[in-house]
Amino acid sequence: MNKRQQLSILLRILLPGVILVGIMLGSFQVSRASIKPGTSHSYVQAVVTEILTDYSGGRPFNGAQTVAARITSGVWKGQQVTLSNSNSYQQGAFCQVGTKIVAVVQSGADGSLNGSVYNYDRTGMVYALAALFVAGLVLVGGRKGFATLWALVFTFGCVAFLYVPLLYCGVNGIWAGTLTAVMILAVSLYILNGWSRKTRCSILGTTLGVMISGGLAMLLGTAGHLNGYHASDAESMVYIANASGLDVATILYAGILISCLGAVMDVSVSITAALEEIRAKAPTLSLRELVRSGLTVGHDMIGTMSNTLILAYTGTATGTLLTLYAYEMPYIQMMSYNAIVIEILSGLCGTIGVVLTVPIQTLITAFVITRKK
Repeated sequence: MNKRQQLSILLRILLPGVILVGIMLGSFQVSRASIKPGTSHSYVQAVVTEILTDYSGGRPFNGAQTVAARITSGVWKGQQVTLSNSNSYQQGAFCQVGTKIVAVVQSGADGSLNGSVYNYDRTGMVYALAALFVAGLVLVGGRKGFATLWALVFTFGCVAFLYVPLLYCGVNGIWAGTLTAVMILAVSLYILNGWSRKTRCSILGTTLGVMISGGLAMLLGTAGHLNGYHASDAESMVYIANASGLDVATILYAGILISCLGAVMDVSVSITAALEEIRAKAPTLSLRELVRSGLTVGHDMIGTMSNTLILAYTGTATGTLLTLYAYEMPYIQMMSYNAIVIEILSGLCGTIGVVLTVPIQTLITAFVITRKK
């Protein structure tokens, strides 16, 4: 590896880091109104040491329990506390001696501790899964795996410190989503491939594909009187909007735009890479022949990536689909049911973006690589 290649790799590590730090510093300037309840309780990790009373019948999601637990985190670490446990579907846990839990604890006027079981402590599972994911990337992907991991870190940073703060400050969802998508796209491809012709072509094609999906979703959503106020978490969003500049109406379109980014990027990069390889093996091919080859490659990708998006949205709507099935909802009612129509809008607009990315990316790449230097 010569010095120029070493410098390129170093820049692909440092420049995204500098950009991410700048984004984080900017997000720290956002002033957030305090809307959380003004209580003195704290969430702590704990381990159950004794079952004091048990009305669960030995079954999860049944009855209630009172347990003694030893706190393992926070300012009360090492202290014992008595906890009530609802053992319900959404909160609580089926406690046994040794069960790791998260508890809601507060200190009484006499200094004694009391509280309730919030849920199972799943942090260990999450950390183990993350470690397995990182190990798989590095062991299977090698140097490319490290680059992928760094790109994912940057993506998460952009979502947490750019996308969410922009929405919170009242930026239109389409613009916030587009800016975040372009930032993630450009830097991720730069990390993976450097500032090459392939990267530039992929950035342009993906940007157009994502904007088509987001714009189409906004156009059709407006025509169908559908926006963020019809989402399942609209009440929480309205509550947040009352204390911030959040534009609730457009967050639906922002979510659609971001969710289709991965699929569109995959199609763009794959087509660009395929055309680059074809051009390298057959440098005499004309623009028309390269376009034909790119479309042939894209036809197979359309089927797989369309299924990917549709199945992803279907997976998130499984509960809704079961409800429709069980209640035998009439077709007219189903097609006016907000949750279903939102999933249809999201899935189809994302898929249309993938489909149209194929000819757009093919034309862009074929034109660029057949130009005279």
